[in-house]
Amino acid sequence: MDLSNLKYAEGSRKNRKRVGRGGAHGKTACRGSNGQRSRSGAKRRLWFEGGQMPIMRRLPKRGFTNFNRIEYQIVNVGELEKIQNVEEITPDILRERGLVSKKSVPVKILGNGEIKSKVNIVANAFSKTAIEKITAAGGRTTTL
Repeated sequence: MDLSNLKYAEGSRKNRKRVGRGGAHGKTACRGSNGQRSRSGAKRRLWFEGGQMPIMRRLPKRGFTNFNRIEYQIVNVGELEKIQNVEEITPDILRERGLVSKKSVPVKILGNGEIKSKVNIVANAFSKTAIEKITAAGGRTTTL
């Protein structure tokens, strides 16, 4: 068998149905007689509801969305205790160990849990309790 002369199995590939060319689907080509969808080039927006008041205008709007909000990937101090044999914990090391997943999203260290090892931690943000626990254990925090 030679790969250069492969052919499709007989009957496995059909020509597409050309509507509006006479035969079973001639004349209106399955579009019906009149209306917007029967015309060529007829398009409707994806969210168009046929003149009904659209759902985005029917639903009440409440509150405020801060577009400048920074979403952090959070890591608790107790999870940092699991990382052994490292002098300085950086976001790269956290990603290697599977504690954070995305490289582009900043990392924040929170104070849940206990830390006993003296370690230097580099992150984008720290909570007050996290800083207290890390410094009490003899470590140092560095904000990127």
